Amino acid sequence: MSSKCALLTGITGQDGSYLSEWLLSQGYEVHGIVRRVALEDPDHRLSRLREIRSRLHLHAASLESYASIHRVVHEVQPDECYHLAAQSFVSYSFDDEFSTLNTNINGTHYLLSAVKALTPDCRFYFAGSSEMFGVAETVPQNEDTRFHPRSSYGISKVAGFDLTRNYREAYGLYAANGILFNHESPRRGYEFVTRKISSAVARIAAGKSTELRLGNLDAQRDWGHAREYVQAMWMMLQQPTPDDYVIATGECHSVREFVELAFCHAGLDYRKYVTTDRELFRPAEINLLKGDAAKARRVLGWSHQVKFQDLVREMVDEDCRALGV
Repeated sequence: MSSKCALLTGITGQDGSYLSEWLLSQGYEVHGIVRRVALEDPDHRLSRLREIRSRLHLHAASLESYASIHRVVHEVQPDECYHLAAQSFVSYSFDDEFSTLNTNINGTHYLLSAVKALTPDCRFYFAGSSEMFGVAETVPQNEDTRFHPRSSYGISKVAGFDLTRNYREAYGLYAANGILFNHESPRRGYEFVTRKISSAVARIAAGKSTELRLGNLDAQRDWGHAREYVQAMWMMLQQPTPDDYVIATGECHSVREFVELAFCHAGLDYRKYVTTDRELFRPAEINLLKGDAAKARRVLGWSHQVKFQDLVREMVDEDCRALGV
C-alpha cells in the first residue's frame, strides 16, 4: 500500500469525492483545496465527502488567488496533484464567460506554477473535457483529433490542456492530461441533464412534481460512470512517463434514450411528463462527441465496465431512495 500524499482541487465535487475514496483505499494521505465557505457550511457543501470527511485534510484556499494556492502546495508537499476544480457547467459558461475563463485558466496556471516552484517532482493531472473537441472533424475522437471548442468552458479547458502540456515539455514537469467524456453518477450536480432527469423521475414518482422541461432530446453523448473514470486519472499518474489520454465508453446515447430508460425504470411513461423547452437549447450545439479510448486500454489497461442502462438505473434508484420512494 502507498504512503503517498495527494492534493485535489474540486474535492467536494462528484469526481473529487470518488477519487478521494479511491486514493484512500490505495493508502494515500488525501488533502483537498476547498472554499472557506465550504468549511463554514459542511453539511451542505461537503455532503459528498460525509462518509470519509474525518480521513481527509482540507485546506481553505481560492483558485483565484496565487498566494493561497502557493501556501497550500508549500504546506502539503504533494506527491500527486489532481486538478479537478473548474466552473464546469456548460450553460453557465455562456451566461458568464468572463468568470469561467478567468477561474478555469488562471486557476490551472497558478497551480502548475506553484507545483513547479515548490514540488517539481510532484505528478500533476489536469481534468480536460470532451467539450474541447466541440465541432469535431472526425468521429470517434482520440488524442490526435483537433480541438474546436464551442463554449467558453471548452475554450478554458483547451487553454488548461495546453498549459499542462507546456509545463511538461518546457519544464520537465510530470504533467498528464485526461480528456474525459461525460461521466455521471448519483453524485452528479442537479444542474446537469442526467441528474436533472433522475431527480425529476424521483419527484414525479413521489407525487412532488408533474413536469420535466428539457432542451434538445436528440442531443447525443458518450456517458460513463464517474467512479470508473477517476481510476483512470490515477492510472495516468502511475505510468513511467506522462502523456494525454481520452477516457470514454465509445458508445453514444441520446438524451431521449436516457429519459425513456429513467422513467421506464420507475414504471412511468416519459411522454406524459416531459416537455421540450427551446430556451434550454444551447446557443451553439456541438457535433457528435464519441470517444476512442483505445490508447487508455492499451497503455493503462483501463476500460469501462458499467453499462449505460445500469448507470441510469443506479441514478434513479438513489434519487428515489432519497425521497423514500
